[in-house]
Amino acid sequence: MSYPDTLLFIDGQWQAASDGRTLDVLNPATGQVIGTVAHAGQPELAQALAAARRGFAVWSATPAFARYQIMRRAAALLRKRAEEAATCMSLEQGKPVAEARAEMAAAADIIDWMAEEGRRAYGRLVPARLMGVTQSVIRTPVGPVAAFCPWNFPVNQVVRKVSAALATGCSIIVKAPEETPASPAMLIRAFADAGVPAGVIGLVYGTPAEISETLIADDIIRKVTFTGSTAVGKILASLAGAHMKRVTMELGGHGPVIVTADADITRAVSLLAAAKIRNAGQVCVSPTRFLIEKGVFKEFRAAYVAHMQALVVGNGQRPGTQMGPLVSQRRLEAVEALVNEARDRGAKVETGGMRLAGPGYFYAPTVLTGLTADMRIMNEEPFGPISLLCPFDTLEDAIAEANRLPYGLAAYAFTGAGGVAARLRDTVRTGMLTINHIGLSLPEIPFGGIGDSGYGSEGGSEALDAYLDTRLVTSMDYI
Repeated sequence: MSYPDTLLFIDGQWQAASDGRTLDVLNPATGQVIGTVAHAGQPELAQALAAARRGFAVWSATPAFARYQIMRRAAALLRKRAEEAATCMSLEQGKPVAEARAEMAAAADIIDWMAEEGRRAYGRLVPARLMGVTQSVIRTPVGPVAAFCPWNFPVNQVVRKVSAALATGCSIIVKAPEETPASPAMLIRAFADAGVPAGVIGLVYGTPAEISETLIADDIIRKVTFTGSTAVGKILASLAGAHMKRVTMELGGHGPVIVTADADITRAVSLLAAAKIRNAGQVCVSPTRFLIEKGVFKEFRAAYVAHMQALVVGNGQRPGTQMGPLVSQRRLEAVEALVNEARDRGAKVETGGMRLAGPGYFYAPTVLTGLTADMRIMNEEPFGPISLLCPFDTLEDAIAEANRLPYGLAAYAFTGAGGVAARLRDTVRTGMLTINHIGLSLPEIPFGGIGDSGYGSEGGSEALDAYLDTRLVTSMDYI
């Protein structure tokens, strides 16, 4: 297929920027320009805000069941168009087509689940202390939403925000990633074609700082949702706080993994390696610090390194590719700098540790040992195919290392002891912990972090809470 140029979507219409500005879109597997995306300026942002105000008035007054029906149609359309969107995503983001297909399937499931949950955003009646008094707790949509989404999952991150907003009766303006614009545009097109009224969804691209400062500060916007780095998240949260806007933040992580000596090592290696190389490690919940009990460290290291060395790395469009490139030259250089600093300070490269020859932004799956806590890579999210293997003596040592950083997004554990699993459940400070399997990111369960990894949820019934105001109406009957 040919890669499409991407337009803005404002007030139900696809349009170019009024000044004609565009940005180039690159294929990270080749480094070549494959298309363009329209660059919104102040005129387009003003249009999008005004449209979101009008859209909210319409959508918030639309019955929950009618919203549900439209969302279910959007999910059906997305499934029909999944192959085209997956191919587009692979071209612009680099991930293998098989991973992109899985992302599209998950997106349709998220729409369906949120549509159903929106029908059940119940209030309640609270028993009163006096006869004749009715105490009603009602939940109403918070208002127009500004959503800021990253490039690593260009559909998955957008669909979580859009689905929660639509399910609760909110309008939303999505600032989607300039690096990967076409696949989120295909998602928005499915919603529009399903019958979402004009103004309820806006889609813009451009200069991130300009768009965020404009949207967050405007009185029309009542809620902000952001997925991205902790550094940027803190800036946006501060800006939203200055304007008393409700915020959901899904930020960075540095996922600890604890593997005890009684774990099923073969299973742990297989599942963790697959999780690590997903999206070339450019995943906020990617396992990163592998804390392995000393008695099985050599066994785990040998099996894990062999697994990484056997991976097929290449263009995501080619059948059989297991890992694609990093998204950009900038990301490639950032990963390279972290690995080089660790190596210069004594870390051992068990495999990888280098760019791959040829065009594109490829970095070899890398395993490091001999690490110390003061190395940058042990403290900064690598966001690449880098695994840090560290032996531990006691479970207390492993828990202390898992909790050492201010992040708290996702953590992993493999153990054969129920008591150990219970201890980890109670002591590892993280928003999500998965034990003896990889069980994150399903529509029906919470998705979010604590500490520097953010607050709020983008999954489960909790995802809808931030899009709803809780209000009390208490009245007394005339006697």
